[in-house]
Amino acid sequence: MAFKGIKTNIAVKIAILLAVAMLLVDIIMVITTQRDYVQSAISKGYLIADDIKKHLIEKPDSGNWVLQPDYKENLNAILKITGFSCAMIQDRNSNIIYPEKAACSSLDDLRITTKESIESSKKMTRVTGAAWGVFWMQNRYLLVSVPLIMDGHAEAGVGLVMELEDIYGILRQTQKVLFVYTLINLFILTMGGLYIISNIAVKPVQRMVRRAEEFREEGDFFFLYGRQDNEFDRLSKALNRLLKRVSEDKEKLLSTISSLEKANADLRQAQKEVVMAEKLASVGRLSSGIAHEVGNPIGIIIGYLELLKQKNLDNEERNEYIKRAEDEVNRINRIIRQLLDFSRPSEGKPEIINVHKTIEDVAGIVKFQHFMSDMDLTTDLKAGEDRVLSDPNQLRQIFLNLIINAADAVSSSQNKLGGKLVISSDLIPGSDNEAINAGETLKISFVDNGSGISDENMGNIFDPFYTTKEPGKGTGLGLFVSFALLDDMGGKIKARSVVGEGTAMSVYLPIFKG
Repeated sequence: MAFKGIKTNIAVKIAILLAVAMLLVDIIMVITTQRDYVQSAISKGYLIADDIKKHLIEKPDSGNWVLQPDYKENLNAILKITGFSCAMIQDRNSNIIYPEKAACSSLDDLRITTKESIESSKKMTRVTGAAWGVFWMQNRYLLVSVPLIMDGHAEAGVGLVMELEDIYGILRQTQKVLFVYTLINLFILTMGGLYIISNIAVKPVQRMVRRAEEFREEGDFFFLYGRQDNEFDRLSKALNRLLKRVSEDKEKLLSTISSLEKANADLRQAQKEVVMAEKLASVGRLSSGIAHEVGNPIGIIIGYLELLKQKNLDNEERNEYIKRAEDEVNRINRIIRQLLDFSRPSEGKPEIINVHKTIEDVAGIVKFQHFMSDMDLTTDLKAGEDRVLSDPNQLRQIFLNLIINAADAVSSSQNKLGGKLVISSDLIPGSDNEAINAGETLKISFVDNGSGISDENMGNIFDPFYTTKEPGKGTGLGLFVSFALLDDMGGKIKARSVVGEGTAMSVYLPIFKG
């Protein structure tokens, strides 16, 4: 269907071009023919004037010029045959010699032109009036004035009038025949031009399209070309070279994609291993505190078991000891479950979680840790909305990393015995510059009064394996892992610090809108 449309367009364009060309030729022919008609009429007028001169005589008594009486009828016949509507003869004194009565159209213009011709002794022509020509408005009358020279002097003049509407009518009649002839020629030439152009341009393109439609992913493919060295053959050869390069590049691309996919899988696996390594490092630091935390209720349970061995206990006391021992077992179970929940490998599946509850859970884990013994941990969770879409295990790891970093910063500062860590939350509106994607954002701040971070180190704190801690006290992966996990969640982290005063780490997470 597309190529039928191309053929139709070509046919229409050819027809329009031919029609315009024929119209221009027709206009030129009409103008040329009209000019020839007018020139022929002027020549006839000159011949009529010469004939009138032969029949013009001078009266001996008055010296006036008169036309021979028997010639007047012949003159009328001559005018009718030659197409002139009327004639006028006047002498040099503007006296009318012929006709006796004013019978000419545009008589005033004719008399003026004839007088000018007598005075200048030159033949003159003029057009006047208005009438519809063949294609547009043109002049209506042709005036021909010829001086009659007698003995070397212009004694009189002849003025002739021809109505050009007769010529226009003849030309309009011929246009009807030309119109039919033009339509026939237009059809024949359009079909012939379409056939020739179709063979030269359209059919080769159709062959190339059919060949291209046969293209399949598998197997070799090439465009056929002939022995002629024309544009289509050169195009076919160029397309074959292009297809060859595309095929070669495709193989390279597939190989590159395969390598990139493998490298990406390796990177993801390495990232998982880094995250897990940092998590295990955090679990190791929690384990010592957890052991101490579990030891206390175990001692209490042992004491209650010793009491239960007494035989003089009544049922009420026995049940009370059993209940207290059970409470301590539940306490141990809760502590161990929290540690197991934190150390469990993350599945990476996001879910809707309450950030405030997650912060409270992490704070509960670290509350009795040895590294938090000299720190006052307080929370100020005042954000009105705290639901986010995230992996809860990953979020716990981020918060724990930030708490451990704050504790290490405080332990290495002069405020070691008066260390403080405040965890606060705020809801940032979408219009704020800190908002993520112009939406409501939850900001969680971890502000400590530790030693702070210098400006020269601030630009490196999120780099992997970068740490300012003593050897053996840090992997340098905590902030790097936190940064990577937050980036995967669609969040971000910022740091602000003053040396000697403390550090504020701010976590930004988009609020879930469900």
